[in-house]
Amino acid sequence: MNEKIQEAFNKQLNAETYSAYLYLSMSAYFEATSLRGFANWMRVQAQEELLHAMKFYTFLNERGGRVVLTAIESPPTEWQSPLDAFKNAYAHEQKVTAMINGLVDLAIEERDHAANAFLQWFVTEQVEEESSADAVIQQLKLAGEGGGLFMIDRELAARVFTMPTTPAQG
Repeated sequence: MNEKIQEAFNKQLNAETYSAYLYLSMSAYFEATSLRGFANWMRVQAQEELLHAMKFYTFLNERGGRVVLTAIESPPTEWQSPLDAFKNAYAHEQKVTAMINGLVDLAIEERDHAANAFLQWFVTEQVEEESSADAVIQQLKLAGEGGGLFMIDRELAARVFTMPTTPAQG
């Protein structure tokens, strides 16, 4: 496996693991504020991020690369409001999108077609990730801090983690 790709994919594996840690921290924040539906949404998001990390882990191994696990940065633990937390989640997903796009650029530059093909799943996934967080932001803006917040909380409680049905990497 190309050294540059291996290093970049290990960095992304760490970033995906951090994402899981961030969403788990947000889940804990929501649990502490008795918004269990919001907490559930974030827990499911954390599970998705761990799946993403494992996709990079598996791909590195399948290509004969070396997985190198490094320290995971501590995430924030407090937000000003549910809206603030989701705005942070959305900004984080935009950052991850930029990282994935950078990996695609690197794969093209290095002429690593397998890496590029692998990354296309993440390109598509990031569209969904940003859209999902933004949808909650828009609902929260409409609802304000009143009873609408509890309706959204009830709706978010219904989210469940489902394993992707695509037999692709991971």
